[in-house]
Amino acid sequence: MSDDATARVRAAASELGLDIELRERPAAKSLTEAAELLGLRPADIVKTLVVKRSDDTFLFALVPGDRAISWPKLRAVVGVNKLKLPEPDVALAATGYERGTIVPIGSSTAWPVFADERIRGERIAMGAGAHGYSLFVDADALIEALGATVADISQEISAAPPS
Repeated sequence: MSDDATARVRAAASELGLDIELRERPAAKSLTEAAELLGLRPADIVKTLVVKRSDDTFLFALVPGDRAISWPKLRAVVGVNKLKLPEPDVALAATGYERGTIVPIGSSTAWPVFADERIRGERIAMGAGAHGYSLFVDADALIEALGATVADISQEISAAPPS
């Protein structure tokens, strides 16, 4: 585990008064396999996506693992006409975390957070800042601690257009 990244996550969670658990996990070949390994439903593994605005600022979108971002819904909530996923090196520079480990807790910049309404009321797993680890947290506590905007920002994966 990257001591720097996990120390940053732990320190930021502590500053936010957020109770988190970092747990080592084996690599998984799919979301379904990862959920089984963690004893969760696929929906309870939340993806933290870094989204770039046209003014070169960013936001975090928290989406259940079994769903995809709905770009029209997210643009409407954010109030912009254009959003996109940045290249991995840009996401790393914006957050201090590599893709696949990104978490809004302890990001090098505290970007605004937009959480899909479906994560409310759940204990969720998400990136932990380092490969091979998951962070467990109460979604409602996370939303409150980060001042996240909660809205319907996702769609079924089968409905997602090809990228």
